[in-house]
Amino acid sequence: MDSSHTSHATAGPSHERQPIPSITHQMPQDSPSNCRRNTVASSEGFGGFLDDPFNPTFRSGGGISKPSRSRSALRSPASPSKKRNYGDRFIPSRGDGMDLSTTFQLMSDSPSTPTRGSTKKTVVAAVTDLEKGQLTCNSFSDEANRTFTTLLKQETFGTESSDMANFINYPSAHSRHASTVSNSSPGTPRKTNNKLFNYSSPTRREPSNLDSPTHPRYSTTPIKYESERLLLSPRKPTRTLSKVPFKVLDAPDLADDYYLNLIDWSSTNVLGVGLGSQVYLWSAATSAVTRLVDVSLPPHAGPDHVTSLSWIGRGNVLAIGTDTGKVHLWDAEVGKRVRTMEGHESRIGCMDWNDYILSTGSRDRTIAHRDVRAAEHWTAKLGAHKQEVCGLKWNTELGQLASGGNDNRLLIWEARGSNSVPLHRFNEHTAAIKAISWNPHQNGILASGGGSADKRIRFWNTQTGLMLNEIDTGSQVCSLKWSKTSNELVSTHGFSPGPIQNQVCLWKYPSMQQIATLSGHTYRVLYLAMSPDGETIVTGAGDETLRFWHAFPKPSKLRGGLRKMDQGGLNLFANIR
Repeated sequence: MDSSHTSHATAGPSHERQPIPSITHQMPQDSPSNCRRNTVASSEGFGGFLDDPFNPTFRSGGGISKPSRSRSALRSPASPSKKRNYGDRFIPSRGDGMDLSTTFQLMSDSPSTPTRGSTKKTVVAAVTDLEKGQLTCNSFSDEANRTFTTLLKQETFGTESSDMANFINYPSAHSRHASTVSNSSPGTPRKTNNKLFNYSSPTRREPSNLDSPTHPRYSTTPIKYESERLLLSPRKPTRTLSKVPFKVLDAPDLADDYYLNLIDWSSTNVLGVGLGSQVYLWSAATSAVTRLVDVSLPPHAGPDHVTSLSWIGRGNVLAIGTDTGKVHLWDAEVGKRVRTMEGHESRIGCMDWNDYILSTGSRDRTIAHRDVRAAEHWTAKLGAHKQEVCGLKWNTELGQLASGGNDNRLLIWEARGSNSVPLHRFNEHTAAIKAISWNPHQNGILASGGGSADKRIRFWNTQTGLMLNEIDTGSQVCSLKWSKTSNELVSTHGFSPGPIQNQVCLWKYPSMQQIATLSGHTYRVLYLAMSPDGETIVTGAGDETLRFWHAFPKPSKLRGGLRKMDQGGLNLFANIR
C-alpha cells in the first residue's frame, strides 16, 4: 500500500474546498499518544503493517484528521466512501545485506579489534590481542555458531553462500540437479538481482529427473541437500587450549636476569634448572627431583653461580656455564662430572650444541667453539660482537650459527671454511637480542626478538640475507621457540608500557595471527624450554616458579612412524654415499 496519497474533500463552498491536511509527520515521534499511529505503513522487521480500515482514527490515506475547535465549520460535505480491499500477501523485507547476527541474535564469527591509524595492521592486531589477553583459538562453541550461521543463510536465502564454500567443496557432479542435463536450446541466462521484484524473460526450467538419488523427493530430512552435506561433512578436530598451566613447580633463587639461560629440557625427558649455585634435575616420567651439583663446593674452585644450561642433542651430558667463565660437563645419568673447560674471562650466558661441538657466548664479547672430544678447551673463537653475547642457536642442517648480542646485532656464522667473519649482519633490532630460534619446518628461516626498547619479533632468510617480516609485540621479547608439530611459535615477554605484561604468546606463522595469550607469571618470563615430543612447554620467571603448559598439538602417529621407517632398514637412501 502506498501511504503517500491523501484523501481530498469533494465539491462545496470555495472556502471549504481545501483538503484536510495530514499531520502525521508533524506529531512528535516519541509522543505516547502516537505510538499506535506510527505503526502505519511500517516496514520494520519482516513485513509492514497495513492500515486498519475499522479504526476511525486512521484515514484510508494513512493520515490523521486534523482536530478543530468548530467541527461544523471546517467539515467538508459528506462524500460516498470507497471500499478498499486488503490482501493478505506477506512481503518480507530482508535482503542480502541483512546482518543475520543482529537479526537472529547470533554470535559474531570473530571478535572485532580496534585499529590505530598510525600503526601497521599486523602491529595493531598483535598489540590489541596482547592487551585484551583473549584466546582466539577455535573452540567448540565458536565452531557451532559458525555452522549454525552458515546453515541459516543456506536455508533462508536458498543460495550457496561463500561461508558454505569454506566448509565443503561441491563437485558439480554431486549436486542434486547436476545429473540432469537439458538438451534443449539454452534460455535466457539467469541474472542475480537483489530487488524485491525482478522483471525479466522467463528461463527454461530443466525437466525433473527422478532418477537422481539426490532428488528432493527422496530426502528424509526437512533441510536442503547442501545443508545436509554441510552437517555430514568431515571436520578437523577442534583444537582446545587451556590457559591454565597443568603443573606449577617452586624454583627458589631462580634469577631475574635477562642475560641468563637457566632451564633446558633434554632428549631423555629430563628438565635441568639452575638455581643460584646449584643444578636440579626434574624427571618428566617420574616427577622426581634430584640435585646434580653445587658449583660453589669442591671439587670446584671457590664460590660460583650457574648462568646457563644446555643439554647435548642426544644423550645425558649437561653443559653448565658459570659466572667465572667455566664450563662443566656432567653425566646426568650417573651423576658424575666429565670435565671442566675454560676459555672465557667473564660469565657464560648462553650455550648451544652442534653434535659434539659446544659453542659458548660470554660477557667478554666472544664466542668459543669447543670440541668435547678434543683435549683443548676451545678450538676457535669469534669476536665480532661489541658487547655481551646473550643468545646462541645452531642450525645443524645448514651448519649456521646465529648469535645475538647486547650491541643490538644479530650475526650469522658458517661452520665450514673461514668463520672469523660473519656471513650476515642484521642491525634492524634496537635492543639486546636474546630470543633466537630456527624454524624446523623451513630451512634457513630464523626468528629473533628484541628487548624492552625494541619489542619486535623479526623473521630472516639466512640463505638470502633478507628480512621477511616483523611484528611489534608491545613488550620485551625474552625467548622464542618454534613448534615441532605445527607451523607455530611461542614467545615469552617481560616489560611493557601497557597494562598487560609477563605473558606467554602463541603465534601462527607466517600470518602472525595470535592464537592465545597465557598469563600467570608475575615477573618477566625469561626462560623457556620445550619437551622432546613438542607438545609441552615450561616457562620460568623471577617469581621463582616454573609453569608447564600444553601449548602445541600432539605429534602425529603417522609422522612418528615415518620417522622410524626413515631411520630403519626400509630407508633405501640411508646406505647411499
